[in-house]
Amino acid sequence: MTLLRYIAGRVAQAAVVLWAAFTVTFVVLYLLPSDPVSIQLSAAGIEPDSLTGPQLSAAKAKYGLDRPLLEQYWTSLTGALHGDFGLSIAKGVPVGHLIGARIGGTLVLSAFAGLLAVLLGTGLAYLAAFVRIRWLHLLLDRVPALGVAIPGFLVGLVLIQYFSFDLGWLPSSGSGGWKYLVLPVITMALPTAAQLAQVLGRSFEQTLTEQYIVTARAKGLSRGAVQLRHAFRNAALPALTILGLLVGVTVTSSIVVENVFNRNGIGRLAQDAVLAKDVPVVQAIVVIAAGGFVLVNLIVDLLYPLLDPRITHIAKAEVS
Repeated sequence: MTLLRYIAGRVAQAAVVLWAAFTVTFVVLYLLPSDPVSIQLSAAGIEPDSLTGPQLSAAKAKYGLDRPLLEQYWTSLTGALHGDFGLSIAKGVPVGHLIGARIGGTLVLSAFAGLLAVLLGTGLAYLAAFVRIRWLHLLLDRVPALGVAIPGFLVGLVLIQYFSFDLGWLPSSGSGGWKYLVLPVITMALPTAAQLAQVLGRSFEQTLTEQYIVTARAKGLSRGAVQLRHAFRNAALPALTILGLLVGVTVTSSIVVENVFNRNGIGRLAQDAVLAKDVPVVQAIVVIAAGGFVLVNLIVDLLYPLLDPRITHIAKAEVS
């Protein structure tokens, strides 16, 4: 019963986060210095100043801007719950169609980048904790800081210069087969891998000083067995948390990567929508990004009791 209550609480928190993301995006539009009606009409290619009174009223009615603010909010919210984010003001087509045509490429890019980031970050932190050679340990321990400091767009440009222009191994831009994914995946994965390696490395350092690690070594287990079978599970908990948080950066990273490599995806669509002041598209992308963030963090929260039984024990103690 306690575990079910824990799951129900996390699901409720996820729902609140999604609602807050939608509401904040909607409210921000009406907190802008400009008139929100003028912004949306301008995005549709209509200059409000050039319209007569009846024409302006008709234009507002067409885009649902003539209704009270609360009614607009409720209509948008109920539509979003059914997967309907309305029409793109700039392009005049359903927002769902625009996102559906672009989201596949971004999901594939993000999935491969996430997998590569986990492999690189975990492997680097594991090696840094395992090696005994001091200079090599210091080198592996400092590399993640360099990865965090270098901007993603700079990484992408360097990769394009070397692997596309100098060596001619990989295409520099566009969408297509697996070759078009290699450089964007590496560009998106490196910053995440660096941050993950930093957190996991510090967690390894603390875990390897625990008493149960000393006991495991005293039993004659090898250094590799102790680190993999005993230390890794507990050391991974903080890294698991930061990995969930890093998913929220996916859309931001995709904006940079998709523009550097000229790929059609959600990130590039988000940039175009912001420049065109296409509010329904921006709002839909924010909600989808928040949904991905919430989903991954919900999975992380549900994995915690499996990785660390103390969470279940603490919850039982609080109930009793």
